[in-house]
Amino acid sequence: MDYFWAFVVGGGICVIGQLLMSLTRLTPARILVTFVTAGVVLSALNLYEPLVELAGAGATVPLTGFGYSLGKGAIEAVMEKGVIGAFTGGITATAGGVAAAIVFGYIFALIFNPKTKM
Repeated sequence: MDYFWAFVVGGGICVIGQLLMSLTRLTPARILVTFVTAGVVLSALNLYEPLVELAGAGATVPLTGFGYSLGKGAIEAVMEKGVIGAFTGGITATAGGVAAAIVFGYIFALIFNPKTKM
């Protein structure tokens, strides 16, 4: 059942993103920011945690999961370090993912020849 819920929740998040791209004039960048912000807001309201417990990677891998990790890290850091934790906690919690994105992006940029769209 874990795979089923991961597929349903992750797929549902992707369907919402596709509907936003198809039915609105929002740019992909604005949709990205909307998803990350939604993840932060839902984690601040303790609404995203039950979804993570139900779906696992289906809820943590999409962009809303990145927002969830940012929000959760900031909340935990505020509890430990006070106000300064609001600025440091989110990036500390997501540093591994950000570093991996930079390293793998660089490696693939070296391997492949990017082409512009016409």
